[in-house]
Amino acid sequence: MKNANRFIFVISVIALGLGMNEARPQDWPQWRGANRDARAVGFTAPKVWPTALTEKWKVAVGDGVATPSLVGDKLYVFGRQDGREILRCLDAATGKELWQDAYDALGANGPASGFSGPRCSPTVADGKVVTLGIRGVLSCYDAASGKVLWRKDDFAGALPKFFTASSPLVADGLCVAELGGNGAGGIVAYDLATGAEKWKWTGDSPAYASPVLMSAEGAKFVIAQTESKMLALSLADGKLVWETPFAVQGRGYNAATPVVNGQTIIYSGSNRGTIAVKLEKEGDGFAAKPLWKNADMSVQFNSPVSKDGFVYGITGRNELFCLNAADGQTTWTTPLAPPAPGGAPAPPGENPQRGPGPGSGPDAGPGAGPGAGPGAGPGAGPGAGPGPGPGGPGGGGMRGGGRRGGGMRGGGYGTVVDAGSVLFALTPASQLIAFAPGGSAFTELARIKVSDSPTQAYPVISGQRIFIKDQDSVTLWTFK
Repeated sequence: MKNANRFIFVISVIALGLGMNEARPQDWPQWRGANRDARAVGFTAPKVWPTALTEKWKVAVGDGVATPSLVGDKLYVFGRQDGREILRCLDAATGKELWQDAYDALGANGPASGFSGPRCSPTVADGKVVTLGIRGVLSCYDAASGKVLWRKDDFAGALPKFFTASSPLVADGLCVAELGGNGAGGIVAYDLATGAEKWKWTGDSPAYASPVLMSAEGAKFVIAQTESKMLALSLADGKLVWETPFAVQGRGYNAATPVVNGQTIIYSGSNRGTIAVKLEKEGDGFAAKPLWKNADMSVQFNSPVSKDGFVYGITGRNELFCLNAADGQTTWTTPLAPPAPGGAPAPPGENPQRGPGPGSGPDAGPGAGPGAGPGAGPGAGPGAGPGPGPGGPGGGGMRGGGRRGGGMRGGGYGTVVDAGSVLFALTPASQLIAFAPGGSAFTELARIKVSDSPTQAYPVISGQRIFIKDQDSVTLWTFK
Protein backbone atom coordinates (compact mmCIF):
# COMPACT_ATOMS: atom_id res chain seq x y z
CA MET A 1 0.00 0.00 0.00
CA LYS A 2 2.89 2.33 0.82
CA ASN A 3 4.42 1.77 -2.62
CA ALA A 4 1.02 2.23 -4.26
CA ASN A 5 0.55 5.60 -2.52
CA ARG A 6 4.05 6.65 -3.56
CA PHE A 7 3.24 5.70 -7.17
CA ILE A 8 0.03 7.75 -7.09
CA PHE A 9 1.94 10.72 -5.64
CA VAL A 10 4.60 10.56 -8.37
CA ILE A 11 2.00 10.30 -11.12
CA SER A 12 0.11 13.27 -9.62
CA VAL A 13 3.27 15.39 -9.58
CA ILE A 14 4.03 14.50 -13.20
CA ALA A 15 0.48 15.31 -14.24
CA LEU A 16 0.64 18.62 -12.38
CA GLY A 17 3.90 19.50 -14.09
CA LEU A 18 2.49 18.68 -17.51
CA GLY A 19 -0.57 20.78 -16.75
CA MET A 20 1.58 23.76 -15.78
CA ASN A 21 3.42 23.68 -19.13
CA GLU A 22 0.40 22.90 -21.26
CA ALA A 23 -1.03 25.79 -23.26
CA ARG A 24 -4.64 26.58 -22.44
CA PRO A 25 -7.16 27.35 -25.18
CA GLN A 26 -7.87 30.89 -23.97
CA ASP A 27 -4.19 31.86 -23.59
CA TRP A 28 -2.60 34.65 -25.63
CA PRO A 29 1.05 33.71 -25.00
CA GLN A 30 2.83 35.79 -27.64
CA TRP A 31 2.52 38.34 -30.43
CA ARG A 32 -0.86 37.82 -32.20
CA GLY A 33 -1.87 34.95 -29.94
CA ALA A 34 -1.07 31.25 -29.63
CA ASN A 35 -0.39 30.67 -33.35
CA ARG A 36 0.49 34.24 -34.36
CA ASP A 37 -2.73 34.40 -36.37
CA ALA A 38 -4.69 36.89 -34.20
CA ARG A 39 -7.29 34.28 -33.18
CA ALA A 40 -8.91 34.53 -29.75
CA VAL A 41 -10.66 31.52 -28.22
CA GLY A 42 -13.67 31.25 -25.98
CA PHE A 43 -15.45 34.54 -26.64
CA THR A 44 -19.26 34.42 -26.73
CA ALA A 45 -20.95 37.36 -28.41
CA PRO A 46 -23.63 38.97 -26.23
CA LYS A 47 -27.22 38.85 -27.43
CA VAL A 48 -27.39 42.59 -26.85
CA TRP A 49 -24.13 44.47 -27.25
CA PRO A 50 -23.34 46.87 -24.40
CA THR A 51 -22.43 50.51 -24.93
CA ALA A 52 -19.66 50.18 -22.33
CA LEU A 53 -17.65 47.39 -20.72
CA THR A 54 -17.15 46.69 -17.02
CA GLU A 55 -13.74 47.72 -15.66
CA LYS A 56 -12.30 45.17 -13.21
CA TRP A 57 -8.89 46.74 -12.60
CA LYS A 58 -6.35 49.16 -14.05
CA VAL A 59 -2.61 49.24 -13.35
CA ALA A 60 0.06 51.73 -14.45
CA VAL A 61 2.85 49.81 -16.21
CA GLY A 62 4.79 52.48 -18.09
CA ASP A 63 5.25 53.56 -21.67
CA GLY A 64 5.34 51.12 -24.56
CA VAL A 65 3.08 49.59 -27.20
CA ALA A 66 4.04 45.94 -26.64
CA THR A 67 0.95 43.71 -26.43
CA PRO A 68 0.77 41.88 -23.07
CA SER A 69 0.90 38.06 -23.04
CA LEU A 70 -1.61 35.94 -21.11
CA VAL A 71 -0.87 32.41 -19.90
CA GLY A 72 -3.22 30.82 -17.39
CA ASP A 73 -3.76 33.24 -14.53
CA LYS A 74 -0.70 35.38 -15.30
CA LEU A 75 -0.37 38.45 -17.51
CA TYR A 76 3.12 39.47 -18.65
CA VAL A 77 3.52 43.19 -19.46
CA PHE A 78 6.64 44.82 -20.94
CA GLY A 79 7.03 48.59 -20.50
CA ARG A 80 9.38 51.46 -19.74
CA GLN A 81 9.54 53.64 -16.61
CA ASP A 82 12.21 55.90 -15.10
CA GLY A 83 14.91 55.03 -17.63
CA ARG A 84 14.44 51.26 -17.26
CA GLU A 85 12.76 48.52 -19.26
CA ILE A 86 10.50 46.49 -16.95
CA LEU A 87 8.88 43.10 -17.39
CA ARG A 88 6.00 42.61 -14.95
CA CYS A 89 4.07 39.49 -14.12
CA LEU A 90 0.55 40.37 -12.93
CA ASP A 91 -2.23 38.28 -11.49
CA ALA A 92 -4.68 38.34 -14.39
CA ALA A 93 -7.73 38.31 -12.13
CA THR A 94 -6.73 41.19 -9.83
CA GLY A 95 -3.88 43.10 -11.52
CA LYS A 96 -1.67 42.49 -8.47
CA GLU A 97 2.03 42.45 -9.31
CA LEU A 98 3.61 39.04 -8.66
CA TRP A 99 7.15 39.89 -9.76
CA GLN A 100 9.13 42.27 -11.92
CA ASP A 101 12.56 42.59 -13.46
CA ALA A 102 14.00 45.95 -14.46
CA TYR A 103 17.25 46.94 -16.15
CA ASP A 104 18.69 50.29 -17.19
CA ALA A 105 18.15 50.94 -20.88
CA LEU A 106 18.12 53.94 -23.17
CA GLY A 107 14.86 54.49 -24.99
CA ALA A 108 14.33 55.30 -28.64
CA ASN A 109 15.67 58.68 -29.72
CA GLY A 110 15.60 60.90 -32.77
CA PRO A 111 12.44 60.63 -34.91
CA ALA A 112 11.27 57.64 -32.84
CA SER A 113 11.65 59.31 -29.43
CA GLY A 114 7.93 59.87 -28.98
CA PHE A 115 7.52 56.11 -28.56
CA SER A 116 10.53 55.24 -26.46
CA GLY A 117 9.09 52.16 -24.75
CA PRO A 118 9.14 48.53 -25.94
CA ARG A 119 7.16 47.49 -29.00
CA CYS A 120 7.94 43.74 -28.97
CA SER A 121 5.49 41.45 -27.16
CA PRO A 122 6.76 39.00 -24.51
CA THR A 123 6.82 35.40 -25.73
CA VAL A 124 5.81 32.81 -23.12
CA ALA A 125 6.63 29.13 -23.76
CA ASP A 126 8.04 26.09 -21.97
CA GLY A 127 8.02 27.86 -18.60
CA LYS A 128 10.08 30.78 -19.96
CA VAL A 129 9.38 34.38 -20.98
CA VAL A 130 11.44 36.05 -23.71
CA THR A 131 11.54 39.80 -24.36
CA LEU A 132 13.30 42.01 -26.90
CA GLY A 133 14.02 45.54 -25.70
CA ILE A 134 13.83 48.73 -27.74
CA ARG A 135 17.60 48.67 -28.35
CA GLY A 136 17.94 44.97 -29.07
CA VAL A 137 18.54 43.41 -25.62
CA LEU A 138 17.16 39.86 -25.72
CA SER A 139 16.26 38.43 -22.30
CA CYS A 140 14.95 35.06 -21.12
CA TYR A 141 13.24 34.65 -17.72
CA ASP A 142 11.79 31.90 -15.63
CA ALA A 143 8.06 32.51 -16.03
CA ALA A 144 7.18 31.53 -12.47
CA SER A 145 9.80 33.48 -10.52
CA GLY A 146 11.09 36.18 -12.89
CA LYS A 147 14.67 34.97 -12.51
CA VAL A 148 16.86 36.05 -15.43
CA LEU A 149 18.12 32.89 -17.15
CA TRP A 150 20.17 34.57 -19.87
CA ARG A 151 20.52 37.92 -21.64
CA LYS A 152 22.04 38.77 -25.04
CA ASP A 153 23.07 41.90 -26.91
CA ASP A 154 24.91 40.30 -29.80
CA PHE A 155 24.35 43.18 -32.26
CA ALA A 156 25.00 46.03 -29.85
CA GLY A 157 24.48 49.39 -31.54
CA ALA A 158 23.01 47.87 -34.74
CA LEU A 159 19.30 48.63 -34.97
CA PRO A 160 16.58 49.31 -37.52
CA LYS A 161 16.28 53.02 -38.26
CA PHE A 162 13.27 53.33 -35.96
CA PHE A 163 14.40 50.72 -33.40
CA THR A 164 13.09 47.21 -32.70
CA ALA A 165 9.55 46.00 -33.32
CA SER A 166 9.91 42.26 -34.06
CA SER A 167 8.67 39.87 -31.35
CA PRO A 168 10.79 36.72 -30.73
CA LEU A 169 9.43 33.31 -31.77
CA VAL A 170 9.83 30.15 -29.65
CA ALA A 171 9.53 26.69 -31.22
CA ASP A 172 11.09 23.27 -30.64
CA GLY A 173 13.28 24.52 -27.81
CA LEU A 174 14.64 27.41 -29.86
CA CYS A 175 14.25 31.16 -29.41
CA VAL A 176 14.31 32.75 -32.89
CA ALA A 177 14.79 36.51 -33.02
CA GLU A 178 15.37 39.14 -35.68
CA LEU A 179 18.29 41.18 -34.35
CA GLY A 180 20.49 44.06 -35.48
CA GLY A 181 19.61 46.34 -38.36
CA ASN A 182 20.71 48.73 -41.09
CA GLY A 183 22.90 46.20 -42.87
CA ALA A 184 24.33 44.59 -39.72
CA GLY A 185 21.85 42.00 -38.51
CA GLY A 186 19.98 38.83 -39.25
CA ILE A 187 17.85 36.07 -37.79
CA VAL A 188 19.38 34.12 -34.90
CA ALA A 189 18.24 30.97 -33.07
CA TYR A 190 19.29 30.38 -29.47
CA ASP A 191 18.80 27.38 -27.24
CA LEU A 192 15.86 28.46 -25.09
CA ALA A 193 17.19 26.80 -21.96
CA THR A 194 20.81 27.98 -22.10
CA GLY A 195 20.99 30.92 -24.52
CA ALA A 196 23.63 29.15 -26.61
CA GLU A 197 23.56 30.18 -30.27
CA LYS A 198 22.32 27.34 -32.50
CA TRP A 199 22.33 29.04 -35.89
CA LYS A 200 22.50 32.46 -37.53
CA TRP A 201 21.30 33.73 -40.92
CA THR A 202 22.67 37.11 -42.03
CA GLY A 203 21.31 37.45 -45.57
CA ASP A 204 19.33 40.59 -44.68
CA SER A 205 18.65 42.84 -41.71
CA PRO A 206 15.39 43.04 -39.76
CA ALA A 207 12.68 45.57 -40.39
CA TYR A 208 9.61 45.76 -38.11
CA ALA A 209 7.62 42.57 -38.78
CA SER A 210 7.66 39.44 -36.61
CA PRO A 211 8.53 35.90 -37.80
CA VAL A 212 5.92 33.13 -38.03
CA LEU A 213 6.19 29.33 -37.93
CA MET A 214 5.07 27.16 -40.85
CA SER A 215 4.87 23.35 -41.09
CA ALA A 216 5.00 21.90 -44.60
CA GLU A 217 6.04 18.60 -46.16
CA GLY A 218 7.20 17.21 -42.81
CA ALA A 219 9.47 20.19 -42.07
CA LYS A 220 9.19 23.42 -40.07
CA PHE A 221 10.09 26.83 -41.42
CA VAL A 222 10.52 30.36 -40.09
CA ILE A 223 8.63 32.73 -42.38
CA ALA A 224 9.92 36.30 -42.12
CA GLN A 225 9.56 39.72 -43.71
CA THR A 226 12.92 41.45 -43.43
CA GLU A 227 14.25 44.82 -44.56
CA SER A 228 14.07 43.94 -48.25
CA LYS A 229 12.85 40.34 -48.59
CA MET A 230 10.20 37.74 -47.89
CA LEU A 231 11.84 34.44 -46.97
CA ALA A 232 11.63 31.00 -45.38
CA LEU A 233 14.38 29.46 -43.26
CA SER A 234 14.62 25.92 -41.95
CA LEU A 235 13.80 26.00 -38.24
CA ALA A 236 16.22 23.14 -37.60
CA ASP A 237 19.39 24.70 -39.01
CA GLY A 238 18.60 28.19 -40.35
CA LYS A 239 19.30 27.33 -43.97
CA LEU A 240 17.58 29.47 -46.57
CA VAL A 241 14.67 27.61 -48.19
CA TRP A 242 13.06 30.38 -50.23
CA GLU A 243 13.31 34.12 -50.72
CA THR A 244 11.88 36.82 -52.94
CA PRO A 245 12.65 40.56 -53.14
CA PHE A 246 10.24 42.77 -51.18
CA ALA A 247 12.01 46.09 -50.83
CA VAL A 248 10.15 49.22 -49.74
CA GLN A 249 9.13 51.46 -52.61
CA GLY A 250 9.32 55.16 -51.83
CA ARG A 251 8.15 56.05 -48.33
CA GLY A 252 7.03 52.96 -46.51
CA TYR A 253 7.94 50.11 -44.18
CA ASN A 254 8.08 46.35 -43.88
CA ALA A 255 6.03 46.12 -40.70
CA ALA A 256 3.31 43.53 -41.40
CA THR A 257 3.65 40.04 -39.93
CA PRO A 258 3.02 37.43 -42.68
CA VAL A 259 -0.15 35.33 -42.52
CA VAL A 260 0.48 31.57 -42.70
CA ASN A 261 -2.48 29.35 -43.58
CA GLY A 262 -1.31 25.78 -44.19
CA GLN A 263 1.31 26.14 -46.92
CA THR A 264 -0.05 29.48 -48.10
CA ILE A 265 1.80 32.68 -47.18
CA ILE A 266 -0.06 36.00 -47.43
CA TYR A 267 2.09 39.10 -47.12
CA SER A 268 1.75 42.82 -47.66
CA GLY A 269 3.59 46.10 -47.32
CA SER A 270 3.04 49.79 -47.89
CA ASN A 271 2.26 50.61 -51.54
CA ARG A 272 2.93 47.04 -52.74
CA GLY A 273 -0.46 45.40 -52.45
CA THR A 274 -1.27 42.07 -50.81
CA ILE A 275 0.23 38.86 -52.21
CA ALA A 276 -0.44 35.15 -51.71
CA VAL A 277 1.96 32.31 -52.57
CA LYS A 278 2.05 28.59 -51.77
CA LEU A 279 5.30 27.03 -50.57
CA GLU A 280 5.66 23.67 -52.31
CA LYS A 281 8.26 20.94 -52.59
CA GLU A 282 10.26 21.21 -55.81
CA GLY A 283 13.03 18.68 -56.37
CA ASP A 284 15.33 18.75 -53.37
CA GLY A 285 14.11 22.16 -52.27
CA PHE A 286 11.04 24.36 -52.07
CA ALA A 287 9.53 26.99 -54.34
CA ALA A 288 6.74 29.52 -53.89
CA LYS A 289 3.89 29.17 -56.38
CA PRO A 290 2.14 32.52 -57.01
CA LEU A 291 -1.55 32.39 -56.15
CA TRP A 292 -2.77 35.96 -56.47
CA LYS A 293 -1.99 39.63 -55.95
CA ASN A 294 -4.32 42.47 -55.04
CA ALA A 295 -2.43 45.60 -56.04
CA ASP A 296 -4.97 47.99 -54.49
CA MET A 297 -5.14 46.80 -50.87
CA SER A 298 -1.87 47.40 -49.00
CA VAL A 299 -1.37 47.33 -45.26
CA GLN A 300 1.22 49.59 -43.74
CA PHE A 301 1.43 48.79 -40.02
CA ASN A 302 -1.49 46.40 -39.58
CA SER A 303 -1.04 42.60 -39.90
CA PRO A 304 -3.98 40.95 -41.71
CA VAL A 305 -6.18 38.12 -40.41
CA SER A 306 -7.36 35.08 -42.38
CA LYS A 307 -10.77 33.64 -41.45
CA ASP A 308 -13.17 31.27 -43.23
CA GLY A 309 -12.04 32.05 -46.76
CA PHE A 310 -11.55 35.80 -46.31
CA VAL A 311 -8.65 38.10 -45.37
CA TYR A 312 -9.27 41.18 -43.24
CA GLY A 313 -6.90 44.10 -42.70
CA ILE A 314 -6.43 47.86 -42.46
CA THR A 315 -4.95 49.85 -45.33
CA GLY A 316 -2.58 52.79 -45.19
CA ARG A 317 -5.64 54.94 -45.87
CA ASN A 318 -7.32 53.82 -42.63
CA GLU A 319 -9.81 51.55 -44.37
CA LEU A 320 -10.91 48.21 -43.01
CA PHE A 321 -11.01 45.75 -45.93
CA CYS A 322 -12.07 42.21 -46.80
CA LEU A 323 -10.49 40.11 -49.55
CA ASN A 324 -11.54 36.76 -50.97
CA ALA A 325 -8.73 34.41 -49.88
CA ALA A 326 -9.20 32.23 -53.00
CA ASP A 327 -8.48 34.91 -55.61
CA GLY A 328 -7.52 38.06 -53.67
CA GLN A 329 -10.44 40.14 -54.97
CA THR A 330 -11.69 42.94 -52.73
CA THR A 331 -15.19 42.20 -51.44
CA TRP A 332 -15.72 45.34 -49.34
CA THR A 333 -13.97 48.26 -47.66
CA THR A 334 -15.10 50.77 -45.04
CA PRO A 335 -13.43 53.66 -43.18
CA LEU A 336 -12.40 52.87 -39.61
CA ALA A 337 -13.98 56.12 -38.46
CA PRO A 338 -17.65 56.77 -39.27
CA PRO A 339 -18.61 59.74 -41.47
CA ALA A 340 -18.67 63.06 -39.66
CA PRO A 341 -22.10 64.35 -38.48
CA GLY A 342 -24.23 66.10 -41.07
CA GLY A 343 -22.76 64.21 -43.99
CA ALA A 344 -19.43 66.00 -43.81
CA PRO A 345 -16.51 64.32 -45.59
CA ALA A 346 -14.56 61.69 -43.73
CA PRO A 347 -11.29 62.80 -42.13
CA PRO A 348 -8.15 62.84 -44.31
CA GLY A 349 -6.98 59.39 -45.32
CA GLU A 350 -10.43 57.80 -44.93
CA ASN A 351 -12.68 56.93 -47.85
CA PRO A 352 -16.43 56.40 -47.91
CA GLN A 353 -17.61 52.79 -47.64
CA ARG A 354 -17.55 50.85 -50.88
CA GLY A 355 -19.13 47.59 -51.88
CA PRO A 356 -17.47 44.75 -53.81
CA GLY A 357 -14.93 45.92 -56.32
CA PRO A 358 -11.26 45.90 -57.17
CA GLY A 359 -10.24 48.41 -54.49
CA SER A 360 -9.32 52.05 -54.45
CA GLY A 361 -5.84 52.27 -55.87
CA PRO A 362 -2.48 52.38 -54.16
CA ASP A 363 -2.46 53.27 -50.50
CA ALA A 364 -0.75 56.38 -49.32
CA GLY A 365 2.40 56.17 -47.25
CA PRO A 366 2.96 58.27 -44.14
CA GLY A 367 1.08 61.50 -44.58
CA ALA A 368 -2.19 59.86 -45.60
CA GLY A 369 -4.02 60.13 -42.32
CA PRO A 370 -3.71 60.71 -38.59
CA GLY A 371 -0.68 59.43 -36.75
CA ALA A 372 2.64 58.29 -38.12
CA GLY A 373 5.18 55.51 -38.32
CA PRO A 374 5.06 51.68 -37.91
CA GLY A 375 3.67 50.10 -34.92
CA ALA A 376 3.55 53.21 -33.06
CA GLY A 377 5.40 53.29 -36.12
CA PRO A 378 8.46 54.35 -37.94
CA GLY A 379 7.99 57.99 -38.44
CA ALA A 380 8.11 59.56 -41.84
CA GLY A 381 9.92 58.05 -44.75
CA PRO A 382 13.17 59.42 -46.09
CA GLY A 383 13.12 63.13 -46.66
CA ALA A 384 9.76 63.57 -45.02
CA GLY A 385 10.91 65.06 -41.75
CA PRO A 386 10.76 63.57 -38.28
CA GLY A 387 7.87 61.38 -37.20
CA PRO A 388 7.20 59.31 -34.12
CA GLY A 389 9.20 56.28 -35.21
CA PRO A 390 8.13 52.65 -35.18
CA GLY A 391 6.06 51.54 -32.30
CA GLY A 392 6.17 48.05 -33.50
CA PRO A 393 3.42 45.80 -34.55
CA GLY A 394 0.01 46.91 -33.65
CA GLY A 395 -0.27 50.39 -34.99
CA GLY A 396 0.38 53.83 -33.65
CA GLY A 397 -1.52 56.99 -34.20
CA MET A 398 -1.88 60.31 -32.50
CA ARG A 399 -1.67 60.42 -28.74
CA GLY A 400 -4.58 62.15 -27.09
CA GLY A 401 -5.60 63.72 -30.38
CA GLY A 402 -2.23 65.34 -30.89
CA ARG A 403 1.15 64.35 -32.19
CA ARG A 404 3.82 62.71 -30.14
CA GLY A 405 7.49 62.65 -31.00
CA GLY A 406 7.11 64.25 -34.42
CA GLY A 407 4.71 65.92 -36.76
CA MET A 408 4.20 63.52 -39.66
CA ARG A 409 0.74 62.30 -40.43
CA GLY A 410 0.20 58.72 -41.57
CA GLY A 411 -2.37 55.98 -41.68
CA GLY A 412 -2.78 52.25 -41.43
CA TYR A 413 -2.80 51.84 -37.67
CA GLY A 414 -5.03 49.47 -35.75
CA THR A 415 -5.45 45.75 -35.10
CA VAL A 416 -7.93 43.06 -36.14
CA VAL A 417 -8.74 39.98 -34.04
CA ASP A 418 -10.74 36.87 -34.98
CA ALA A 419 -12.92 36.10 -31.95
CA GLY A 420 -14.95 33.29 -33.48
CA SER A 421 -18.47 34.45 -34.26
CA VAL A 422 -17.31 38.07 -34.52
CA LEU A 423 -14.24 40.07 -35.49
CA PHE A 424 -12.86 42.98 -33.49
CA ALA A 425 -10.90 45.97 -34.74
CA LEU A 426 -9.16 48.24 -32.22
CA THR A 427 -8.26 51.72 -33.45
CA PRO A 428 -5.60 54.10 -32.07
CA ALA A 429 -8.53 56.25 -30.87
CA SER A 430 -9.34 53.42 -28.40
CA GLN A 431 -12.52 52.39 -30.21
CA LEU A 432 -13.19 48.65 -30.08
CA ILE A 433 -15.31 47.83 -33.14
CA ALA A 434 -17.16 44.50 -33.32
CA PHE A 435 -18.24 43.43 -36.80
CA ALA A 436 -19.70 40.34 -38.44
CA PRO A 437 -17.46 38.02 -40.49
CA GLY A 438 -18.31 37.61 -44.16
CA GLY A 439 -17.57 38.93 -47.61
CA SER A 440 -20.92 40.33 -48.69
CA ALA A 441 -20.77 43.62 -46.76
CA PHE A 442 -19.37 45.28 -43.65
CA THR A 443 -21.80 44.89 -40.74
CA GLU A 444 -20.89 46.76 -37.56
CA LEU A 445 -22.26 45.21 -34.36
CA ALA A 446 -20.86 47.53 -31.71
CA ARG A 447 -18.40 50.36 -31.12
CA ILE A 448 -17.11 50.67 -27.54
CA LYS A 449 -14.60 53.10 -26.02
CA VAL A 450 -11.98 51.14 -24.03
CA SER A 451 -9.49 53.80 -22.91
CA ASP A 452 -9.01 57.51 -22.37
CA SER A 453 -5.59 57.37 -24.03
CA PRO A 454 -4.57 55.94 -27.42
CA THR A 455 -4.20 52.20 -27.96
CA GLN A 456 -1.57 50.68 -30.24
CA ALA A 457 -1.29 47.15 -28.82
CA TYR A 458 -3.64 44.28 -29.65
CA PRO A 459 -6.65 43.73 -27.40
CA VAL A 460 -5.99 40.46 -25.54
CA ILE A 461 -9.34 38.67 -25.67
CA SER A 462 -9.78 35.62 -23.45
CA GLY A 463 -13.30 34.33 -22.95
CA GLN A 464 -15.38 37.34 -21.89
CA ARG A 465 -12.30 39.26 -20.70
CA ILE A 466 -10.43 41.90 -22.70
CA PHE A 467 -7.05 43.22 -21.53
CA ILE A 468 -6.22 46.63 -23.02
CA LYS A 469 -2.74 48.19 -22.99
CA ASP A 470 -2.99 51.93 -23.58
CA GLN A 471 -0.42 54.74 -23.36
CA ASP A 472 0.89 53.81 -19.90
CA SER A 473 -1.57 51.38 -18.27
CA VAL A 474 -3.18 47.99 -18.70
CA THR A 475 -6.87 47.48 -17.93
CA LEU A 476 -9.05 44.39 -17.58
CA TRP A 477 -12.52 44.86 -19.02
CA THR A 478 -15.32 42.28 -19.10
CA PHE A 479 -18.62 41.91 -20.92
CA LYS A 480 -20.32 40.95 -17.65
